[in-house]
Amino acid sequence: MFYDNRWKIAAFILFLITLISALTATAVYASGSAAHTRAGGIGGFTAGALPCSADDNAFCGANDNATVLTSGTEAATCSDKSDGTALSVGGTAVPAVSAKAAVLYIPETGDFIYEKRADDVLPMASTTKIMTALVAAERLSPDEKIKIDGRAVGIEGSSLYLTASDSYTARELIEGMLLASANDAAAALAIAVGGDIPAFAEMMNERAREIGLSATHFENPHGLDGESHRTTARELALIAAEAMENDLLREIFREKSAVIGEGEGRRTLTNHNKMLRMYDGCTGVKTGFTKKSGRCLVTAAEREELTLIGVTLSAPDDWDDHTKMLDYGFSLYEKRTLAAAGDISYTLPVIRGGEVVNITVRNTEDLSVVCKKGEAEPEKHIRLTRYTAAPVRCGDVLGEAIFTRGDRVIGSVKLRAAEDVAAEERKHWFRR
Repeated sequence: MFYDNRWKIAAFILFLITLISALTATAVYASGSAAHTRAGGIGGFTAGALPCSADDNAFCGANDNATVLTSGTEAATCSDKSDGTALSVGGTAVPAVSAKAAVLYIPETGDFIYEKRADDVLPMASTTKIMTALVAAERLSPDEKIKIDGRAVGIEGSSLYLTASDSYTARELIEGMLLASANDAAAALAIAVGGDIPAFAEMMNERAREIGLSATHFENPHGLDGESHRTTARELALIAAEAMENDLLREIFREKSAVIGEGEGRRTLTNHNKMLRMYDGCTGVKTGFTKKSGRCLVTAAEREELTLIGVTLSAPDDWDDHTKMLDYGFSLYEKRTLAAAGDISYTLPVIRGGEVVNITVRNTEDLSVVCKKGEAEPEKHIRLTRYTAAPVRCGDVLGEAIFTRGDRVIGSVKLRAAEDVAAEERKHWFRR
């Protein structure tokens, strides 16, 4: 019997030798037409901030166009902060604005690239309605009919001149509040959602806490002056960014006009935000004014997939302030594609039963990040297991491409199996 199985034993030993050699020898990872070679170990990659580990089944390395990071490498970031008083950046002068407080914010990165007294606590006037709209939109269906409560009638300031028992959809009231800055529409929404204005104001404050705000406090849904009705330019930018994530509000913010009501009550509203007509790429957001607050403005604009949010509080020349801040931001920053879907491709060994086969792993999604214009391409690092075992399903995550500047990770994309590999039953070498 032993002699009958000699060829099986010899084949098994040969398979083991081949497998061990494959797992310990230098492996080549192909990405497009370029070959990426790595030895069995991790090498000199020691960037402490990069989320790669030197375990026995992981490979972390830089691409062939990158330098290997070390723990002493000076950090470089994709976007740097400005306090509004800095010297010119890359030849672009930092704007001087009329506002008492101002910021320019990149919501995708969380960076404030221009600041002037960003954390001063100030009144916000009708920019309050951004939060009112957010709370209402999260709790009401756009087509939900709302009967106007008498407590919402006759609110001072900008108004739709609602009367008790009028009926509008939630969307129409939000449009009236955001485009025409109607205080009675804000009150009607607050009562419909919260039962009364104080209860709704507490909902607004709770939502502010959820966003992580500490200096903002609301007394009402419309922004008329109150002793403790306040915010900061920085926190108002964060509120606007949160509201822009809501599909309904993002659509309404950019409307230059809207028609609301039915029959004899049908009317056309014109958006008070002149930036929608004055500035290329403007997508919102809200104006505001009281004698106490002065002119307040929150603006969002998008160009080539880069979104900026500007805020000014107490700004005598707010239209010009926002034009200069947005121009400043768009002149310095861009949205850059680091990897289109399928750009990053490698071959990975898969153990299946008694054999080793190769599969392709690649990125199936685009990766774009915000960077300064003219900035060098970030370093690309690939993290892959040395091998994997069947079964493997198409789409399984088997690695990651990580892009860095210095010790800061600025983006990453998953590497996924491009095909299925079924598990095979392992044969028993000693069975006849």
